[in-house]
Amino acid sequence: MAYKPQAGPQMAAPNVIPMADIMLVLLIIFMVVTPMLQKTHQVDMASVNNAQDMKDADKDDAIVVAVTRDGSLFLGNNKISKEEITGQIKDRIANKLDKRVYVKSDARAKYGDVVAVVDEIRSAGVDQLGLLTEKVKALGSGTDQKKDDKGNPAPAQPST
Repeated sequence: MAYKPQAGPQMAAPNVIPMADIMLVLLIIFMVVTPMLQKTHQVDMASVNNAQDMKDADKDDAIVVAVTRDGSLFLGNNKISKEEITGQIKDRIANKLDKRVYVKSDARAKYGDVVAVVDEIRSAGVDQLGLLTEKVKALGSGTDQKKDDKGNPAPAQPST
């Protein structure tokens, strides 16, 4: 009789460690790249209770002017001076059907700076102007304010 070696049972479970390594590398790449994909300059916008949704401001071809706390102006991600706004806006809206421009300003920006930007945009021939704000985030606990049956804030009780 000839000797025939027996092979051991094969391992049925796949090795997931290389896959986990690849997923972690992809996660790091996305975490690094995502902040660079923003279309406009970031500012700390004013928070309001009755914000209106302006979904068109998120479109790729939307014209967004940002006013920072120190009064710097950005058209998209490009820094511009106040004198350049009118010409730049005229160039951008020349071939567009929707001649709407959005202004997002820092909550601590000077009111006069924002008014001057709005005036420059209006002088470029823009009739529709959107002021971008952030909606106030609701408190998660719900213990700060009592609510009625419909979820509306209940009237304050007089103290005796």
